[in-house]
Amino acid sequence: MEAHAWLSLQGVYYQRAQLIRRQEDLVSVDHALLAVINVGGNRYTFPWTTLQQFPLTRLGRLCGCRSLEDIASVCDDYDETRKEFFFDRSPSAFKVILNFLAAGKLRLLREMCVLSLHDELNYWGVEMAYMERCCKRKMYTRIEEVHEKERREEERRQRNAMQRLPVEETRYRKVMNWLRDMVENPQSGLPGKIFACLSVIMVAVTVVSLCISTMPDLREEEDRGECSSKCYNMFIIETVCVAWFSLEFVLRFVQARSKLDFLRGPLNIIDAMAILPYYVSLVVSEEDQNRETDRPGGGKGYLDKLGLVLRILRALRILYVMRLARHSLGLQVLGLTVRRSTREFGLLLLFLCVAVTLFSPLVHLAESELTGPHDFSSIPASYWWAIISMTTVGYGDMVPRSIPGQVVALSSILSGILIMAFPATSIFHMFSRSYQELKMEHDRLFKEEVAAAAAAAATGGAVEPQGEEQAAGSPPAGPPDQTKELCMEALLQEANNHSLPAAAF
Repeated sequence: MEAHAWLSLQGVYYQRAQLIRRQEDLVSVDHALLAVINVGGNRYTFPWTTLQQFPLTRLGRLCGCRSLEDIASVCDDYDETRKEFFFDRSPSAFKVILNFLAAGKLRLLREMCVLSLHDELNYWGVEMAYMERCCKRKMYTRIEEVHEKERREEERRQRNAMQRLPVEETRYRKVMNWLRDMVENPQSGLPGKIFACLSVIMVAVTVVSLCISTMPDLREEEDRGECSSKCYNMFIIETVCVAWFSLEFVLRFVQARSKLDFLRGPLNIIDAMAILPYYVSLVVSEEDQNRETDRPGGGKGYLDKLGLVLRILRALRILYVMRLARHSLGLQVLGLTVRRSTREFGLLLLFLCVAVTLFSPLVHLAESELTGPHDFSSIPASYWWAIISMTTVGYGDMVPRSIPGQVVALSSILSGILIMAFPATSIFHMFSRSYQELKMEHDRLFKEEVAAAAAAAATGGAVEPQGEEQAAGSPPAGPPDQTKELCMEALLQEANNHSLPAAAF
């Protein structure tokens, strides 16, 4: 009776899968009821009834094996004497499969690589649909990141392979390759560095020009419809900058291999949104002058609306700052972190909205009991105070005066500190991981470019004696090995001078 109770207390888990720790335990195994599985040196026993519940898995297919050929198609080896099935797979990854077969729950292990586990699941025939939701989201996110990286790597490999093809080097192809290196790879040579520096300088000039255009004297001239020499100079500077950005956009579009992919690029869309307002404002200003000529003294409301539209369009020039992401690893990391941390930002916004909805009515109720005027006239008016207090900004424009209101304020501030701290840690770790990944990827790409350039230089040095100088009787060039060594040394020295290579995308 006691033994039966003890067996029932063990539960179904111990009856469905057991680890054999001693060699002598194999003698007592009833092979008619239990299957002995050896995974990477670890032996387990599974009831055949358990394996029959998962017929599509690799272990479940053992139930349908009727010959040694069938067994060989499922496992790596089979000991007919011990009736033991061998699988040359990772024993640590099999713990996940073991837990799934025993308890019916498929979960990730903290120390397990997500990609390695994905390969193991494919081998054992376990579908991702059985995985828990949190683990499935983590695995899918990581798999998508790897696929995206592999896609970019394959595109780069194909691009390099196309460049190495022995095709006829036409003048158009030479111009396109030179233009592509200058626009997309600042480290390719002096033209690329000059192009990148000019782009950054134009962005800085545009931002300074935008700030100066909001000075009171220039705003007053704009409102009066006048244009002094200062206003004219600002217009010339803006025109030069927009002309440069337009030229850069056209050059990037011309050298792009896929025009559709270029137009769908986020940074290219931002460039178009920053450039178009200038041309739209020119068209609108011309239409404005025509209306004033046709209907003098009328349409003041229309002109006011037109001026507002022009000011909004000019404010969009601040989008030029986003162009710095092409040349800044930090801005690329920031964008990647925001894209990867959308769930954390959503949780932060949700927590903040719930807390604001909670504390705004409380402070309004506490302050409405005061006699006399107060700032918390309504619950919507209290939303601003709640947001400023919970984010620990505290402008001081709305201050609770009553004791209950101050207690509510203290509670909201403490809640805001906790709410901000919860997702901040996850976002910080995501930023750190994204920075390391991008930096390693850029370093790897740059070193591969250096190696490819060294190989090309060595090849060129080897075939150089066949040129005109050799034919004219000039002394032959050095040995290919020496040329390759000198080129590699020079290029590696240049690579060491650039701790952060140029942005690849």
